[in-house]
Amino acid sequence: MCYASVTEGPHSGMTMDLQGIPTGLASLDLGAASASIRVDGAAYPLDALYGAAYVFIDRCYVLLDRPDGADGAWRVTLAWKKGEPTAEQLRALAGEFANELLSCAWRSQIARESRAMIESVTAQALGGAMGPPSLDDLEKYDFSEETFEDPLGIAMSWEEKHKKKARADDPGAVPAPLQEKKS
Repeated sequence: MCYASVTEGPHSGMTMDLQGIPTGLASLDLGAASASIRVDGAAYPLDALYGAAYVFIDRCYVLLDRPDGADGAWRVTLAWKKGEPTAEQLRALAGEFANELLSCAWRSQIARESRAMIESVTAQALGGAMGPPSLDDLEKYDFSEETFEDPLGIAMSWEEKHKKKARADDPGAVPAPLQEKKS
């Protein structure tokens, strides 16, 4: 659960509840230009909390901490980066964060539930759709060293291609194969 209330800051001493959010779960401090939101760690996984916080790092400074005696609750503090925000802007910021947190928690749950399928599809893609050959497939394969046609001569080894031509005075030279004449 996310909870919210508004504190007008140390200068005014005025506290108001945010409309539609239970008391004690969020507070807005106009003096510090920040919103603090209490998040139940049992309801929202930590990766969802990180994901929601990441979305806000371009607009405000984000601090995630676990206060003493919070019983698994997290406190998220969103501090305004530029200018002096109004109470309405801080309320909107807290509301947007709560919505983003819910969205991230849902995506996290979907990812957790479909993890096995994602891993299976990834393994098949990386390992090839057919998988490794079976023993029956290997038994049927012909590994004999039968010659094959090589009209371009690209399967010839370097030694065969560049061997010394036989000279009458060189006893170690191997005679070159006869070339067929093209007609």
